[in-house]
This record gives sequence, C-alpha cells and structure tokens, in this order.
Amino acid sequence: MTPRSFVLGVLSISLVLGDACFANDAPTPTITDPVYAQAQQLVDMDHGRRMNLYCRGSGSPVVVMDAGMGDSTISWALVQPAIAKVTKACSFDRAGLGFSDAAKRPGTAINSSEDLHALLKAARVDPPYILVTHSMAGMYARVYADSYPDEVVGMVLVEPSHEDQSVRGWAIGAPDQKAKWDAWLQQRHTCIDDAKKGLVSGTPAYARCVGDADPRLSLAINQAQSRYASTVRWQTALLSEQQNVFYTSADQVRATRKNFGDIPILVLTHSPYKKSNDETQGERDRRTLLWEDLHLQIAAMSSRGVNEIVPSTGHFIQYDRPQVVIDAVNQALMIARQAPDRGP
Repeated sequence: MTPRSFVLGVLSISLVLGDACFANDAPTPTITDPVYAQAQQLVDMDHGRRMNLYCRGSGSPVVVMDAGMGDSTISWALVQPAIAKVTKACSFDRAGLGFSDAAKRPGTAINSSEDLHALLKAARVDPPYILVTHSMAGMYARVYADSYPDEVVGMVLVEPSHEDQSVRGWAIGAPDQKAKWDAWLQQRHTCIDDAKKGLVSGTPAYARCVGDADPRLSLAINQAQSRYASTVRWQTALLSEQQNVFYTSADQVRATRKNFGDIPILVLTHSPYKKSNDETQGERDRRTLLWEDLHLQIAAMSSRGVNEIVPSTGHFIQYDRPQVVIDAVNQALMIARQAPDRGP
C-alpha cells in the first residue's frame, strides 16, 4: 500500500466511497518524469517556511492544482503537462506534505487556503486562477474561492469531498461508524511515534504507515515518496488533515457561500462501484446515490455548474481517465476567457 492508496483507504472509512477504491478495469499509467522525485521550487512564503511549487507553461488564467489528502504534485502528473501547453499550470505540496516544510498550523481548509494564497503571492503567480482539485482539496477550493472571490474564475473539482459526506455517509449501514472513525484516528498517532523512532522497510510499522511501492510510478519516484512518507513532518501533516476533514474543515466549508455566480464549476464523479463484501447491495446503492447527490449540490453552486459521471473510473479519475480532466480544465479556461470582464 503506497502513501496514496493508504490515504484513499482512509477515506473509504467515511462510508461514502466504500471499499472499492479504483475502477476494476482502469488503465495503469506509467509516471517516470524525474521532476516528481525532488522539490522543484521551494518558495519562502512564511519567514523561512517553504512550500514546494511546480509551474510550467505561460498564460492566463493560471491553473492551480491541489491534490487530495496526504497527496502531492504527482497527483497531476498526467494532466499538468497538457494544460501547460495552453496556459500556465502550477501544482504544489501543502504544508508538511511532499517536499514542503513542516506545517506550523493544523491541516484545515482555512489554513490550507491561506497558505496557498501566501504561496502564490510570494512566487508572484498572479490571478486570475482556475482551481483544479482532487478529493478533500475540493472543499479547500470552495473556501479559497469564498475568501478570495476576485481571484477565482473557475473550478474543476475531481471527486470532491463534501462537508456533509461523513454525517450522511455514517448514517448508512451499522450505527457505530462514527465511533470507528474516531477510534481509528486515535490509532493513527502511533505512526507519528514510529516515525520518531525511525520507520524501517519490511517492518509491520512501515507497512502500516508507509506501505508498498506504487507500480504506476518509477523507482526513483517511489523512493522519494517512501523517504518523505517516513518522516515525522509527513505523518503529522497527514494525521492533521484526517483529524480535521470531517470536523473543523467541514464546519469551515459549511460557513462559505453556496452561490458562486456564473463561474464554471465542473465536477467529475467516478462511475458506480460494485458492492463490497461488508455491505449489502442496498447500502452500496444508497452510497452511490449520496455521492452523486453531493456532487450535484456542488455543481449547482454556479449557473455554469456541471456534474459528469465518468465511466471506467475510480476515485483517481486523473489517473484512470486523464483526458477527461484535461478536457474539463480546457472547457473552464474557454468559459473564463470568454467572460466579458476577463479579456482574452
């Protein structure tokens, strides 16, 4: 289990995604670009605290890509190069994750949005922006767009989390699912303790906290991921996001506006999962309908909102069907550039 698949398994405990994490017939891309095996631009954006930023291409609006829980710039390895051909495209590692320095604050939606704002300002990456996010970062995008409305001209949200997914998801199936989540969070503290002692490959602690190599990635990228996933900073940042996603972060997103006017909001949803062994077909159907309903709610926050269910995909649509994500970003770019007050 890689750091990425480990995080996705965590999200399945929310009982919205369920146990099926990837589409059964999804393609397996090969990612070998050495750019993802090291930091690209470590931007000093907070008196010595640096965040990793990777930009390529030129043009406006700038496409800013934010990965899901615990993930890094590599999440966009199959999307960013294509977008960089038509405009400037930037991805980044949130505080404590990837190659960015350790976080100084909890991993909440507001703190992450403020960090991103400071990062883009320090790096002189000027708005307007189209925010492209995956999973949990979909909530962060809405907080950013609410906090800095003059900077955001569109959003492409790939499998976005929703502030109500835990509450409504926990209501499906056994009645003790919230308690299981809270108990699991308490157990996750052991990974920080193990990282302080030193996580060693081949040990049960390493398997539990770091995981196996990802066959989609090159040896160099896997080695880089394993190195930073073994650190206290990464384990701490991941746990903080996990502790906050269904509580503090969800509350912060609930407080944001639900009407973003006519900026494009394109939401991409995975195709329905098959029933897992620990659920009935009725429970799976309810979870599928819930996930789609939450995404429809997000798309309805704009008069130019669209929700698309993407066939043959799992939670990582940007890996399973990267061209669909690329097309959605290009569509958002076209709409934003045609707006009368945006210019060409």
